[in-house]
Amino acid sequence: MHATETTDFVSVRIITDDVARLVDFYEKATGTPATWATEDFAELRTPTATLAIAGTRTVPLFAPGSARPADNHSVIIEFRVDDVDRLHNALTDWVPDFVSGPTTMPWGNRSLLLRDPDGNLVNFFTPAARPQVN
Repeated sequence: MHATETTDFVSVRIITDDVARLVDFYEKATGTPATWATEDFAELRTPTATLAIAGTRTVPLFAPGSARPADNHSVIIEFRVDDVDRLHNALTDWVPDFVSGPTTMPWGNRSLLLRDPDGNLVNFFTPAARPQVN
């Protein structure tokens, strides 16, 4: 890469066996409607990043066997929200797998950790209040 080139981080893509189910989950959890390109690919776009969801049939287009659905053990997908406690109350009736309820982290953020239908870790958090500087 040359010093004059720029790199923009634009999205995270989840590979799944059931695109519709995962899109439905993230639409409900985030309140963000998905944009569908094909039955195998949809995106949830926020002002700062995009969550792409693709079916397993798309994997060979990149490299056969390069990604496996429901096999993530190292990445946490994170969304900043206004009020994580209010979101927890809204999700309680239909999210079956909370890893931890709203918790204040040592760095001050209020965090809610859960698993999506494919078992991916998802963190909704409200940033810590920042002290005002005079």
